[in-house]
Amino acid sequence: MIALDNRLKTAAEFCREGKIAADIGCDHAQLACYLAQNKSRFVIASDVRDGPLEAARRTVAEQSVSNVKVVKSDGLKEIEFADDVIICGMGGELIAEIISGCRFLNSDTRFILQPMTKPDFLRKWLYDEGFEIIEERAAFDAGKCYSIMYVGYTGERRTVDELFALTGKMTDRAYLQRVAEKLLKNAAEIEKSDKFRDRAAVLREMADMILKEETQ
Repeated sequence: MIALDNRLKTAAEFCREGKIAADIGCDHAQLACYLAQNKSRFVIASDVRDGPLEAARRTVAEQSVSNVKVVKSDGLKEIEFADDVIICGMGGELIAEIISGCRFLNSDTRFILQPMTKPDFLRKWLYDEGFEIIEERAAFDAGKCYSIMYVGYTGERRTVDELFALTGKMTDRAYLQRVAEKLLKNAAEIEKSDKFRDRAAVLREMADMILKEETQ
């Protein structure tokens, strides 16, 4: 039986029972095999690189799972259909690019997203393109804090403000504290220049709002 780290385990918790899942950028296919063993009816484990695909095939063989298919695909290009699409461990901009190429998008499609960088960019992009964050959770591994987003498609394009882009629907206090600390650090840096004092004030105001919300 596969044992997942906190980051991937949190992502797996969002996947629905009895659905078809696609793990994009599957690496060793640990998440794919875990889902096949515990939740999903069928799992597509895909990667664009040959090395991870070979490792994925070994994991599938070792775990003796028959409901995982390993596929070479650049993002979603070779994926015909999935109910749940999992994209973990990539930058926010790359995740957005991959989702934009989805050919089977409908109101029941769910995306489980874990950006390594630029989660604020990804949140804003999602709403700009007609998606909605249904729920968001934090996961902690090796001293790092990650956001895992559970996303659906509504078709309604909306513009979110900068504060929402930074925090989304996250309620985890430790995650919000880190966001606020980063804002204060950035404010302190740009305050060294008189030219950007107004921007520094905006960052400090957002940090105060996050900390105030976090303590309520």
